[in-house]
Order: sequence, then C-alpha cells, then structure tokens
Amino acid sequence: MNPVSALFRLALIWLCLLGLAACSTDPPPGVQPVTPFDVQRYAGKWFEIARLEHSFEAGLDNVSAQYRLLPDGSVEVINRGFDAKKNAWKESTGTAKFTGDTHRGSLKVSFFGPFYGGYHVVALDPDYRWAMVVGTDRSYAWILARDKQLPAEVRTQLLEQARKLNIAVDKLVWVAQTRDDS
Repeated sequence: MNPVSALFRLALIWLCLLGLAACSTDPPPGVQPVTPFDVQRYAGKWFEIARLEHSFEAGLDNVSAQYRLLPDGSVEVINRGFDAKKNAWKESTGTAKFTGDTHRGSLKVSFFGPFYGGYHVVALDPDYRWAMVVGTDRSYAWILARDKQLPAEVRTQLLEQARKLNIAVDKLVWVAQTRDDS
C-alpha cells in the first residue's frame, strides 16, 4: 500500500470515529433525565424562557416549541422564533425519538437528516407547566414553560438546580416573549 493511500485510510477512519463520538445523544455525566415522563402530557406548546446561546438561535426572541406525538411513537418538533434584524419569523421542523424507555425524559432530536442531538428533560413540574432541558453536554440548556413567564420562585428553583448540574447560569439568555406569534 502506498503511503498516500495509508494516510488517506487513516484519516478516513479518524474522521469516522470523530463523527461517531459527536453523534452521542447521552446526557452529560451525572445528569439524570426525569422519570416518570409522559410524552402525551409533554406534547403541545412551550415557550422558551431562557437558554444558553447557540448559533441556531442567536438573535431570536419570542421562541417557542410545539411538540406533537406521531403515530410511530416519534415526536414532531417545530421550533419558532422572531428574528428582529430580519423582522421575520424563523421556523425549523424536526423529529424527536426516545433513546430508550419511553417513560424516561431522554430523547434525541434531529433537524438535519440523520444527525441527532440529545434532549434530556432534567426538571419537570408535576403538572407539566415548566421544564428544564439539557443536551449532550452542559453547553446546551433551556428553561421552558407553558406560559410566557415563570413565577419568581420557580425561576429561582430552576436556577439553583441548574447550578447543581454545573450549567453556566450566568450565561443564560433570558428570552423576551412580547409578540403574538399567530
């Protein structure tokens, strides 16, 4: 085998291994998704109260997520937010699937074909009025609610829980919910 072919093959194997590692959808170490979890109760509209900023949501306010259970057991996800610079709504549709037990708040979500990210519900109101979600690492976190605002005591409770999970609460973006998104 010539040296260029060997190098190419090694590079290809390395890229494949990196790709597999990046596709992990497990929760971060020490983070436990909620159990029991009822996806039918979770379905419906949620408003984004706070998030750790990422490029796919940068500059968006009035962000919401709509979850709808599909006949095959997966969940349709429609994320929507307002881009003030473009004076337009931005919307993305994806699919979520459970990573194991359907009574555990641990799913994987894809907005881009076969590429999935972790979606782990780590705090959930008994009445499904608010939730905290983390991704596959602690740089992805969201606080969601059924209403556009959270009571101060719930906000304090969720921030404390986020700190215990080593989430950078000082970097949370508090999302304005001032528009009618209909």
